Amino acid sequence: MSDLDLIIKNADVVVDGSQLTQQLDIGVKDGRIAVLAPDLQVEPGVDLVDATGRTVFPGVVDAHQHWGIYNPLPEDTATESRACAQGGVTTALNYMRTGQYYLNKGGAYADFFPEVLAQTENRSIVDYAFHLAPMSRGHIDEIPSLVKEHGVTSFKIFMFYGSHGLHGRSEDQRAFLMTPEGERYDYAHFEFVMRGVQAAREQYPEIADQISLSLHCETAEIMSAYTKLVEEDGTLSGLPAYSASRPPHSEGLAVTIASYLAHETGLPTINLLHLSSRKAVDASLRMAEAFPHVDFRREVTVGHLLADCDTAHGIGGKVNPPLRPREDVEALWEHVLAGRVDWVVSDHACCRDEQKFGADRDDVFLAKSGFGGAEYLLAGMITEGRKRGLGLDQIARLTATNPAERFGLGATKGAIRVGADADLAVVDMDRTWTVRAEDSESTQEYTPFEGAELTAKVTDTFVRGRRVLTDGVVTATGGGRYLARPSV
Repeated sequence: MSDLDLIIKNADVVVDGSQLTQQLDIGVKDGRIAVLAPDLQVEPGVDLVDATGRTVFPGVVDAHQHWGIYNPLPEDTATESRACAQGGVTTALNYMRTGQYYLNKGGAYADFFPEVLAQTENRSIVDYAFHLAPMSRGHIDEIPSLVKEHGVTSFKIFMFYGSHGLHGRSEDQRAFLMTPEGERYDYAHFEFVMRGVQAAREQYPEIADQISLSLHCETAEIMSAYTKLVEEDGTLSGLPAYSASRPPHSEGLAVTIASYLAHETGLPTINLLHLSSRKAVDASLRMAEAFPHVDFRREVTVGHLLADCDTAHGIGGKVNPPLRPREDVEALWEHVLAGRVDWVVSDHACCRDEQKFGADRDDVFLAKSGFGGAEYLLAGMITEGRKRGLGLDQIARLTATNPAERFGLGATKGAIRVGADADLAVVDMDRTWTVRAEDSESTQEYTPFEGAELTAKVTDTFVRGRRVLTDGVVTATGGGRYLARPSV
């Protein structure tokens, strides 16, 4: 194979379909994996990386990020993609919508989305795509054109926006969401979004299984009532108070409503996002049993697996849905180990210190929601997963293969196999290190994982054969591509 561009030698490779790692060389040509075999000959002019003693995972397909939510989109794309590279993330799928935050604009996606693409072009060092949220009736009508013209095949509903803003109570939903006069973002709208996504699936039957709808499942009315109760009681503070104000049964109820609407509208491709509690997963499993014709996929974040509301480092750990008590964390791990979770994500939303905290830095209800974490996703899953008996092949499926297949990227991303993009995360499985926010390439100055000890570290990251992280240092700018889906 003298025409190879790059050879990664002597690695323990997590190969698609194999429970055990295999000691192989990885030969790369034109950005794709050309050969997987031991003892490849290295010809002159071929780049050589010796990975002796290290393990190579498929590059992480982080299916839930939020570039541009708190910082200007071009800036966030550049800095947060660098954090991605630190964590072995080679593809970032970002949720985007009109309204306050992001571009702070309403209007049609025909105008909005080209601006998103223009602001991110050649800013990211990893590949990326977008999920879009239909916020208005007009957006529902645009779903087929978004699929055809831009390769957007995944859409989102934020169920809790009914009477809640991003961070808490909202008295003026329309101003927050920038929706047309006379329209509401409510259960009826959610139904019509589902009908619109299903209509697109019927319009494009050849890719129907890769057109899906994701839902943030919390119930606004429950959260509003419980927030009032928690604040009036005054017993709880910090992250435990926030968890109590958005109780797990709020998730379970929203999952149940969403599932019945999927049944009613005939939409079978449903993704239940960042399930954070035993009750939420329990509801999702009950709904899967009730509606076996709906292909539910269940997502959990690495934050909800690594941190709980009592041990996270300060109220910087405020996120929706909240970090939960330890018993919920352990319940999530039970479901991961049992194969009832389909993928794990970061839900990376960089919120800098000056934006995150309110006038009273100890008041969780004044703080903004969301934090970064892509840089800890793979290392965190290896660290905690190995303790609990989670196989490396399972980690690869949870962090790469499964989300790639669901979101229309399975032909090129998500697994180490001949013909796939050479998206690779090289990991030192014996490197113990302590999480420090100051070591991250993200512009976020804190992390709820501060002080956590991880026992594996990503040393090198390759995006389509291009080395973007070298010996733990980000060594690239730009070069990441927008991915129209499905990929080929």
